[in-house]
Amino acid sequence: MKFNSICMIGLGYIGLPTAAVFARYGMTIKGVDINQHAVDTINQGKIHIEEPGLEELVKLAVDAKLLKAYTTPQEADAFIMAVPTPFKGEDHEPNVDYIEAATRSLAKVLKKGDLVILESTSPVGTTEKMSQWLAEERPDLTFPHQEAGEESDVRVAHCPERILPGQMIRELVENDRVVGGITPKCTEAATALYKIFVQGECVETSARVAEMSKLTENSFRDVNIAFANELSLLCDKMDISVWELIEMANKHPRVNILQPGCGVGGHCIAVDPWFIVHDFPHDAKIIKTAREINDGKPLYVISKVKDTVKGIENPKIACLGLAFKPDIDDLRESPALEITKMLSDEANVEILVVEPNVKELPEVLANRKNVTLISLDQALQEADVAVVLVKHKEFINFNANKIVLDFVNTIK
Repeated sequence: MKFNSICMIGLGYIGLPTAAVFARYGMTIKGVDINQHAVDTINQGKIHIEEPGLEELVKLAVDAKLLKAYTTPQEADAFIMAVPTPFKGEDHEPNVDYIEAATRSLAKVLKKGDLVILESTSPVGTTEKMSQWLAEERPDLTFPHQEAGEESDVRVAHCPERILPGQMIRELVENDRVVGGITPKCTEAATALYKIFVQGECVETSARVAEMSKLTENSFRDVNIAFANELSLLCDKMDISVWELIEMANKHPRVNILQPGCGVGGHCIAVDPWFIVHDFPHDAKIIKTAREINDGKPLYVISKVKDTVKGIENPKIACLGLAFKPDIDDLRESPALEITKMLSDEANVEILVVEPNVKELPEVLANRKNVTLISLDQALQEADVAVVLVKHKEFINFNANKIVLDFVNTIK
C-alpha cells in the first residue's frame, strides 16, 4: 500500500513522538488533539511534554511543513489513534470512551482505501468495537468485521506501543512491533505503514492477540516488581537490607530480581493489568495480587514516614521526586505524587517538594499552602526528614546531615 499522509489522533506522550518520527521519514502528518494549548505549541515548532530529542524533531517537521496540528480529524490515507484509556470508577473498569469518541469523530473523513490503527492500550476486543463504531457512522463504507471481510473498503488494526520514556525516539525505530489486524489484509496494510520507519521486526498476528500481548507484557513486569516490593516489606520486618539481599540472590545464574520502589506508576504497568483482572476477576489471581501489592506499597511508605516524624513538632518533610520513574517529568499514576499528596493531608506538616524535571507543582498539590517546590540544597537545609521517592540522577549519593528514608536505593 502507498501512504502519503497520516492523521495522528492524540498528541501526547505516545502520539507526538510517533508523529515526529513518521515526519522524519518524509510522511505528511496531520496531528489532532482536543487540547488547544498542545495544538498551538506544536504548530510553533515546540513541545508541551518533555522527551529528549523530541523538540528538535518537531521543529524540523513543522518547518518542513510535514507536521501540522489541528483540533479535529483531517482527511488522510491512514489514521493512528493514541488516546488515553483510564478507569471508569473504583472497580478498575476500563474506560474506552475516549477511543469511541475519537473513532466516531474520524469516521466523518474516512474514504475507501483508508487504514485505521489503534495504538491505545485496550481491553481485548476493543479494535473490533472500533470497527463497529466506524460502521455505525459510515454505512456507505464496508469494514473488516462485516461480511466484506478481507475485501472491506477500510482496513482496521491494532499496534500497541512499547516505548520507554526518556528513550522514545530510539525505541520507536529500533523496537519490534506487534501488528494485529482484524483480517490478514488489515495486518498487511498496518505492517506496511510501520515499516516506513521501524527497523525492528513487525510481528504479524490478529488484533485480539496484539491487544492481549500488550496487557501480558505489562502484567509480567508488574508481577515481577510486586515480588521485589513484597521482599522489601519482608526484609523490613527482619531488619535485612533488601538491596543487599537482591544483590546476593541475583548472583544465581538464573535469578534476576528487579528493584523495589514506592509502588508502580505510569499509564501502562499501573493500569493495564487491571484490564485483564476486570474481565476475568476469578481467574487472574496472580495478576490481581501483584496489582494489590504494588498499589499498597505507597501506604507502607507513608506509615514509615509517619513513624519517623512522630514526636517532631510541625515537621518539615522533604519529598524527593514526583515522577513515576527516574529522570522524566511524567507524573501519570505516580506513587511518589500520591505519597506526597497523602503526606500533605496530615495536620501541622510542611512538605518540601524537590522535582528537578518540572517547573511548577502539579494541580493536585499547587493549591496546598503546606506544599512548596524548592531546590534540593534548600530542602536538605530546611527539612527534618528527607524521603527519597524517585531515583533521579540528582539524588544519587547526596549528602544530608539529617534523617533520610531512602526507598529507591540512592544512597549506598
